[in-house]
Amino acid sequence: MLTRFAVAPSGFKESLSAQAAADAIAAGVRRVVPDAEVDLIPLVDGGEGTARALASATGGRLVALPATGPLGEPVGTHFALLGTGSSLGSADTAVVEMAAVAGLSLVPHGLRDPGATTTYGVGELIRAALDTGVRRILVGCGDSGTSDGGAGALQALGARLLDEDGFELPQGGRELTRLHHIDPKGLDPRLAHTELLVACNPYNVLCGERGVARVFGPQKGATPAQVEELSAGLENWAYVLTRDLPVTCDLYGGPGTGASGGLGAGLAALGARLLPRFEVLLDHLDLDARLARADLVITAEGSLDHQTPRGKVPAEVARRAKLTGRPVLALAGTLGEGAHTVPGVDAYTGILPAPMALAEALLRASELLTDATERALRMILLGAGLPRGAGV
Repeated sequence: MLTRFAVAPSGFKESLSAQAAADAIAAGVRRVVPDAEVDLIPLVDGGEGTARALASATGGRLVALPATGPLGEPVGTHFALLGTGSSLGSADTAVVEMAAVAGLSLVPHGLRDPGATTTYGVGELIRAALDTGVRRILVGCGDSGTSDGGAGALQALGARLLDEDGFELPQGGRELTRLHHIDPKGLDPRLAHTELLVACNPYNVLCGERGVARVFGPQKGATPAQVEELSAGLENWAYVLTRDLPVTCDLYGGPGTGASGGLGAGLAALGARLLPRFEVLLDHLDLDARLARADLVITAEGSLDHQTPRGKVPAEVARRAKLTGRPVLALAGTLGEGAHTVPGVDAYTGILPAPMALAEALLRASELLTDATERALRMILLGAGLPRGAGV
């Protein structure tokens, strides 16, 4: 009999936070096993909810402030100051969540143009974190609405991006094709004395056929022509960064350089260390031991497909669960090509009981996830109760 469940989902983009997804799954479990022991482990991947989750886990706090949003208008945002419970060291660490100031959810559907959006607000949050006196800043990458290579962030931190005539470039990824020179003299001098870490998906690279503009540009609203324009701009961005700044890594195809529309590359050019996000973000959760105690591990994300093994939460949960032989059920808003190929996932299902409009699915996501959990768990228990070799 299944009695102990580890519920370890990511959030569903533009719909459910990781905590809300975990709560919805737990509700479905308890419909079937009312006295179940459910360990809720909502997981963040550097995207939406990362700063809040790490502040909560370490006894830290959020700092609210206005900053420049992805469309160039002010938005209310925040960064986190971690508490002494941080596995990153101590209370001298700030967390800047790029999605909180430049995320796709901040760009209305009718205005989605990754050639125009900016990471300027990310640089403003880094500056605000520096003002608190921290010695380490962790930037969480994920759920971005930008494709400017981090150019906006560098501008906010004091770099001047100049065209061939010496004029400052406007904001937006499409402008990078005109970049001729970077003047770093105005960069905030505190950066030289601050450890800058970037929690990112190492599978995301800046340039080439698997470059970030080609892989994620269409999801952010780019047309095929814009994808090629953005790709060319990011190629030029990597070239000029490498020529004009003391860059010591491969900005074109290095692991994580394409994170958040290329923000990884821009910050790496300032000396940031690009780290696999799960190594940075999950250590404080004692995740492996908690998964090992469960009879069944349930994970979830918005889409389960061929990209899931490339650094997504369900794949990481399944990998760790298999270290101790735990069975894994994955739930997803949509099932795409390759959903059946995610290593370590023993069973999976979509949460939609029937075709429905995207707007309705997003609105009802919590309800749909709870119902899907109940259906899947009843099937699992039915199968577990059948005698071996029984016909059906």
